[in-house]
Amino acid sequence: MNIDFESLLSEAGLKFTRSSGKGGQNVNKVSSKAELYFDVKSSAILSEEQKETLLEKLAIQISDEGVLKITSSEARTQLENKEAVKEKFINVLKKAFHKKKKRVATKIPKQVVEKRLTEKKKAGELKKLRKRVS
Repeated sequence: MNIDFESLLSEAGLKFTRSSGKGGQNVNKVSSKAELYFDVKSSAILSEEQKETLLEKLAIQISDEGVLKITSSEARTQLENKEAVKEKFINVLKKAFHKKKKRVATKIPKQVVEKRLTEKKKAGELKKLRKRVS
C-alpha cells in the first residue's frame, strides 16, 4: 500500500488550544496545544479497504463519527507542537497500515533431537553412578 501521507495531512484539520504543563504563566495566555482531526470516513484519498483497516485497528482512537484525534502539548511553542502532532499522525497511520509477516514454523532436525536425547541419557547414567551402593 503506497499512501501519500502529505496529502492525508492536507485533509486533516488543526486546532490550537491552551495547554497544561510547561511554560509557566505563558501557559495561561498562549494556545500552544496542537490537536489534529482527521475524518477517516469521509477521506477522498483513502480507499474503502484502507478506511476499514483504520477504523478496525484504531477503533480506540477514533470517535463514533469516524474522526481520528491526535494531540500534542509536550513543547512550549505552537510550531513545535504542530510538527510533533503531524509526526504522531504519520506514525500512527504507518503502524496501522503495517502488515505483519506470517511466521513460518520450522521443524527441528532429527540430528538435533537425537543429540539432545543422547545427552540426557549420559546425564542420567552419570547420576545413576553417583548413587550409593547398598
